[in-house]
Amino acid sequence: MEENRINDVNVEAGLVANPSMAIGKKHLEDHFKVEAFRDGKLLWTEEFDNLVVDVGLDDSLDKHLKGSTYTAAWYVGVVGASPTFAAADTMGGAHAGWTEQTTYDEATRPVLTLGTVASKSVDNSASKAVFTISGTVTLGGAFIVTTNNKGGTTGILYGGGAFSQNRALVDNDVLNVTITCTAAAS
Repeated sequence: MEENRINDVNVEAGLVANPSMAIGKKHLEDHFKVEAFRDGKLLWTEEFDNLVVDVGLDDSLDKHLKGSTYTAAWYVGVVGASPTFAAADTMGGAHAGWTEQTTYDEATRPVLTLGTVASKSVDNSASKAVFTISGTVTLGGAFIVTTNNKGGTTGILYGGGAFSQNRALVDNDVLNVTITCTAAAS
């Protein structure tokens, strides 16, 4: 009992000495739901969680805790077959495990328009990211980035994830991408 009391006193002293100190860990996660349609009929649905890469985590710390200049401009991209995302991936060419797929009609990557944050979660279900496929293509996953330049290699990669299997699409198929971002103490 005495040992617990001493530890409690130490924690309380730490809180008084450093009121901005956080206790516990923050866990960030994004869940993707990708629906493919052909002629208005649902072809398939993929759901997967993404890896928040190192530069995405650094950006989150820089903008939200350090107070650096922030803009809420985020975009969604899709990738080709059999992607492998890694913590060290960046948009500047350092992503050997995947390639962006740009075979879609939209001139830029679709914007990620997030709704209202509630219960440690926010999503784009009211404004899904839409891709209209412009040819025969095989897709394997999706990612989040700060630039809309289709096929571009600039901006901050937040993270990405892979489908459970590669998915073939043809001209005029439509992808609707819903992303749910959550934060939790762990």
